[in-house]
Amino acid sequence: MTANRTNKLKALIQQPYMWGVIAIVALLIINLIKDPGYLAISISDSGNLVGNTIDILRSAAPILMIAVGMTLVIATAGIDLSVGSIMVVSGAVSMEFLKGSESANSIGTALAALGLALAIGTVLGTINGILVAYVRLQPFITTLIMMLAGRGIAKVITGGQNTAAGSTPFRWIANGYVFGFPVVFLFALVIAIVVAIVVRRSALGLMIESIGINPQASRMAGIKPRGLLVMVYSLSAFLAAIAGVFATASVMAVDVSRTGYQLELDAILAVVIGGTSLAGGRFSIGGSAVGALLIATLDKTVVFLGVSSSATPAFKAIVIVVLCLLQSDRIRERFAQYRRRRALQTRKEALA
Repeated sequence: MTANRTNKLKALIQQPYMWGVIAIVALLIINLIKDPGYLAISISDSGNLVGNTIDILRSAAPILMIAVGMTLVIATAGIDLSVGSIMVVSGAVSMEFLKGSESANSIGTALAALGLALAIGTVLGTINGILVAYVRLQPFITTLIMMLAGRGIAKVITGGQNTAAGSTPFRWIANGYVFGFPVVFLFALVIAIVVAIVVRRSALGLMIESIGINPQASRMAGIKPRGLLVMVYSLSAFLAAIAGVFATASVMAVDVSRTGYQLELDAILAVVIGGTSLAGGRFSIGGSAVGALLIATLDKTVVFLGVSSSATPAFKAIVIVVLCLLQSDRIRERFAQYRRRRALQTRKEALA
């Protein structure tokens, strides 16, 4: 029994996402050294949980949404650079709809704005999928075009201006609480769990992995890659649209230049940190969730430590590069060889 537990523990430690967990713990320890009460959670007058930990969970929600969709796209050996632009398009659509509505504070209007935003985002993702699956354009080129076109579409929708609107039900989507926790994080967590269950408790996950490993062999095995490719790009855009609603509803305004800006890079980093192979095939939804939490924790730590905005990208890059190096099979093999040499040398010295 002890040997089985030891083997399970070793297998868990060898998981790529464990380095992400270790990095999160290390960042939190750094913050605790500066402020011992950093992780303290209190209850506000309205009965909601507040604190730095809650802020990290709230910040992680949009990244988690994008990372889940990005994970499935990358598993097919693709990439989706358009998620940030789809975020701003969905935000622009929802804000313009609410701004022009005479009953913006009604639940029905808020749900209509949400549905319209998600529908437009999904359509853009479906276009990506069709271009990749049927026209056979490279995913990088296809989504790069949509990344550039998306912000142009948002500017057309808003007339080139930042748009603000007022809607209490819509604002609740990003700022509300359920059982004391931010609804935005609970919503993102539930969707991530549902997607993970669907792809891992059915043959869908294996089919997606097979496309990433060898699309011709998967086709010969009876799998239809085209339909799956359209599905994963549509799902990626759908989840990006949800993230866009989160980002927009939190301030009830859309900035056509800044909303979703470079969020695709954070999502890709989260996916890589979680152990998903950029070459396609292997993927981990749970690992991407860890990566999203790490990115949010890192962003919060940068602000908390007072790192200047000009040095922030370099600081994040150093942390990510170190983490990716620790995940590298070659680096880990070098460490293993070094440990074996040290152990051999110790035994020789003991025998002498």
